[in-house]
Amino acid sequence: MSHKYKVHQLVRITHPRFSDKRASASGIYEVTRLMPADQTGEVSYRIKSSGFGERAVRESEITAGASTI
Repeated sequence: MSHKYKVHQLVRITHPRFSDKRASASGIYEVTRLMPADQTGEVSYRIKSSGFGERAVRESEITAGASTI
């Protein structure tokens, strides 16, 4: 499976959890790194938001948020 999003692209988490303290107030994250596929074949990404550090997400957990930086 190839990556749908690119480094520096802005994305949103599709279903943020209310208890997730890592969630960005704006809901916008920047893709910082493309990661390989897991055992199921789904690719992952490292994303970050200002003040919240980085986190890993699967491609199915994000959607395009806005134009690139």
